Amino acid sequence: MLRALVTAGLLAVAPLALSYTSIASAEGAQQCTDTPAKKARKSMFGSLLGGIADSALGRVGVPGSVAGVALPVGSMLSDAIINLLDCKEQQQAAQATDKAVRGGVGTEVSWQSETRPNVSGKSTVTAQEQLADGGQCVTVNDVVIVDGEETTVPKKMCRAAGASGYVKV
Repeated sequence: MLRALVTAGLLAVAPLALSYTSIASAEGAQQCTDTPAKKARKSMFGSLLGGIADSALGRVGVPGSVAGVALPVGSMLSDAIINLLDCKEQQQAAQATDKAVRGGVGTEVSWQSETRPNVSGKSTVTAQEQLADGGQCVTVNDVVIVDGEETTVPKKMCRAAGASGYVKV
């Protein structure tokens, strides 16, 4: 009897959990870095629904990260760039960096914000270095233009021997 009540309860909550998961997936796919101000604005209600959804969906075999593939912006962008951009722009900048790094020295990838009209940027690979242990490093210049004000931040990104992706060091 108890098992039937628990199952019925889970089935009653499932539509709510699934709709929350689709919203969370859309937001989670962006994997944006939260600033302290953003963290402070998050509601207790969202945390409560997240816990319920994770619990209910975990029991019925739905993986917690239904989100898809997104770049972890924290390992691709500097804090100075992250602080200038909204979540979607952070993803665009991270994708530009990823594409530029894959292209090698001299590759420049530009992007235009989909959320704000006067925001754009580009990533340019300016140097490459082979490490003694077989790994590689590249130097990337990120440029972000917000309302005509340009910010340029160089960064070094490396990958270990045999690894497939670069991360900011």
